[in-house]
Amino acid sequence: MTAHIDSVLASSYEALRQLAARYLSAERAGHTLSPTALVHEAYLRLSEQADTTSVPRTEFLAHAALRMRQILVDHARQRDAQKRGGAGLQRITLTGLLDASTQEIDVLALDQALDQLQSMDARRAQVVQLRFFGGLEMAEIAEHLGVSRATAQRDWEVAKAYLFVALS
Repeated sequence: MTAHIDSVLASSYEALRQLAARYLSAERAGHTLSPTALVHEAYLRLSEQADTTSVPRTEFLAHAALRMRQILVDHARQRDAQKRGGAGLQRITLTGLLDASTQEIDVLALDQALDQLQSMDARRAQVVQLRFFGGLEMAEIAEHLGVSRATAQRDWEVAKAYLFVALS
C-alpha cells in the first residue's frame, strides 16, 4: 500500500473505529472481536487488494465498510457453525438504519437482506453500505455515486423501508 492509502486510513481511523464500536455495541460480554480488531482486519483485507494504490477518501471508506461487513458476517458464520443449529446468533444494533434505536437483528439476516436488495437495486444497496457501514454523509454518498443528494436520500429511504420489511 502506498503512503496515500496509509494517510487516508490515518485520517479516517477514528471514524472507522467509532463505526466498528457501534456495530459491536450490542454484542454479548466477552465478545472476541473488538472495534480495533475489526478496523485492523478490514485494513489488512484492503491491503491485499491489487488496486488500492491511490483512492479518494470516500472510496476508501466504501471499501472499508464492505470489508467490515464481510468480517462481521464471517465472524457470525463461524460462531453459528460452532453452535450448530444457529442458537445465539450474533446481534448488531442498527441504530438509525431502521429508525428504531434499540432494534437488533442478526448480521447474517442483514447480509442476506442486503444481498437481496443488491440483486433488485444495486445503487440502493450501495447507499446502505456507504451510509450505515461506511458512515458517510448523504452529500458524500451522492458525490461518490454521481447522483444528486435528493436521489441519494430517496434511495436511502426506500432501502430502509425495504430492510425494515425484510428484517421484520
